Amino acid sequence: MSELRGRDRRYLRGLGHGLEPTAFVGKEGVGPSVVASIGEAFAHHELIKVRLERGCPVERKEAGRQLAALTQSELVQVLGRTVLLYRRDPEQPRIQLPN
Repeated sequence: MSELRGRDRRYLRGLGHGLEPTAFVGKEGVGPSVVASIGEAFAHHELIKVRLERGCPVERKEAGRQLAALTQSELVQVLGRTVLLYRRDPEQPRIQLPN
């Protein structure tokens, strides 16, 4: 996947502001069940929020990088304990990034 530009990230952050978390990372950390849950969410949405619970053993920025790598998505933002991820739908993209 190509790297997102600054204006793309800003645009996606604006779209993600009103989203509710779709997946949660708990005390087990970034494991197969979390990756599967995020994969299911990407089947229906191109932009998702993931909430890192207080018991998450992985540092929040590292968790964001791991989640992006394991789900073949782009890390848009880590804000507090929330991670915003984007993966373009190859067949029917719904989000049009700015030119």
